[in-house]
Amino acid sequence: MLELKVGASTLLIPRDFSLTTALTKFFPERNLNFPQPGQRIIVVGSTGSGKTTLAETIAQRLGLVHVEIDALHWDPGWREADLLIFRERLSEALAGPAWVVDGNYAKVRDIIWPRADTLIWLELPLAVVLWRLFWRTLRRVATREELWNGNKETFRGAFFSKDSLLVYVFKSRKKHRQTYPDLFQQPEYSHLRLIHFRTTAQVKSWLDTLIAR
Repeated sequence: MLELKVGASTLLIPRDFSLTTALTKFFPERNLNFPQPGQRIIVVGSTGSGKTTLAETIAQRLGLVHVEIDALHWDPGWREADLLIFRERLSEALAGPAWVVDGNYAKVRDIIWPRADTLIWLELPLAVVLWRLFWRTLRRVATREELWNGNKETFRGAFFSKDSLLVYVFKSRKKHRQTYPDLFQQPEYSHLRLIHFRTTAQVKSWLDTLIAR
């Protein structure tokens, strides 16, 4: 044992003490020993959580095709694609053997989840999500960035409309916490390798371990 004097007290610390081990024991959610992903990956999480950025990074590092569901869902003028057309587009995009897709659309879950072998759930702190969402929207508005099929965000539309992204963040986080744990227990999804990130540090450390096939 090592003796550490703290004021009038003495702490006894094992010689084999490891900060990582201690954090893992007392804060298991900080354990960074996450598994390697497979070849067909779905990334889910609230808007602003970094789904697309993470999916793009994974695709680049592992040589996978990146499929952004929003690009298949939104037609010009922010019109939602017809459901049958949307499903056909997605099925074609996922016809290959290796891909990473990001998005939470429940209406096409039956197409994605059964085909995927890995599911990554980004559940980052609310403050992080809101900060990212604010700056992402500010950048998109300032640069007039084109998103999908000519669509562009506006500050008013993102934050002060009935479809406000701020409102959607709170609704989607609550919905995910209520539904995802039960979904993961369903037999039809038992094949999925679940990776649940709660901090940006976990995401970064895991990305550093990715091994290209």
